[in-house]
Amino acid sequence: MASPANEGKGLLLKADPIAATFRDEVKTTLTQSTRPPKLVGILATSSAPSRSYAEFTKKQCADLGFDFVLKETGAAVSTDLGEGEGVEEAIIEANEDEGVDGIMVYFPIFGAQQDHYLQQIVSPFKDVEGLHVKFHYNLYHNIRFIKPSSLLSAIPPIPPMVAALESDQPPAGTVKSIIPCTPLAIVKCLEYVRVYNSILPYGDRAYGKIITVINRSEVVGRPLAALLSNDGARVFSVDIDSIQEYTKRPRVTSSTESEATRRYHPRHVVRPSNLTLQECLAQSDVVVSAVPSATYKVKTEWLKDGCVCVNVSSEKNFEKDVREKASLYIPTIGKVTILMLLRNLLRLQQYKQASEAPPQ
Repeated sequence: MASPANEGKGLLLKADPIAATFRDEVKTTLTQSTRPPKLVGILATSSAPSRSYAEFTKKQCADLGFDFVLKETGAAVSTDLGEGEGVEEAIIEANEDEGVDGIMVYFPIFGAQQDHYLQQIVSPFKDVEGLHVKFHYNLYHNIRFIKPSSLLSAIPPIPPMVAALESDQPPAGTVKSIIPCTPLAIVKCLEYVRVYNSILPYGDRAYGKIITVINRSEVVGRPLAALLSNDGARVFSVDIDSIQEYTKRPRVTSSTESEATRRYHPRHVVRPSNLTLQECLAQSDVVVSAVPSATYKVKTEWLKDGCVCVNVSSEKNFEKDVREKASLYIPTIGKVTILMLLRNLLRLQQYKQASEAPPQ
């Protein structure tokens, strides 16, 4: 719930009421399944945060009625074994098990490059975290609806020619593409606090908003910037060595183009930005920070009055007085993220059923 400001004039909004709306949705969808989906979590390191997340996943699955199995390997089993030892074999085993509907691997394990390789080993039909390149391709090209059979093809789907969409309901014969669960959780939080304007057309409901996303990892920052800009926002993507601008609004309007094309590109375009972080923050309606560092802090004095701030990192990326400037501060989104993961799991079960159904 939102609590009165004790450390500033802005509101502190915890994730619980946001998560509650999706708990009901997940419970309802689960009752329509022929059996509870089975999720396998693979823990291959001695990392305390990873183990804590695994236990949290187990508890949430038990509370909601999902079948969860934690597969431990490597340093998670014994200090005599190496970090990540046996993880690839565990993924392949879960891929081949027809009784498994979803796989999640508790990263980080080896580092960005090798972890990316492991993410591609997980079958896209079982990738609850949405980290497979097929789902990233769909996200970056604003492909929202797919045929499950496209996940078997080496040829990527054809991106839409225009960005305008009539509704968020998949056309006949298609399903919604899986979206990485952490970026999706952030979007759902922003929808909850009305950063998204539900009166606007689907696919353009963040129009008019300027958002800064601090972190450009392939797990959170970059897919989030793409999601937000594909929904109409102007996004500043901030990383250690550069700032980029994501937008689907064209720089130049041509009177010879169609109305839809003039209004926006089919998907976001990325351009380098010459603005500083301070200049980005000064004009941002929303600031999302996902920096995995206890020492990194977003300066409150740089924030725009009345902005919305979302902390995604396990560390506190905002200063204690953030609510002196922010109208609303969300300190953590973990409870929403796990429900996005379970929504993805239910969707993957639908993929499997659709792919196994005889052709009409």
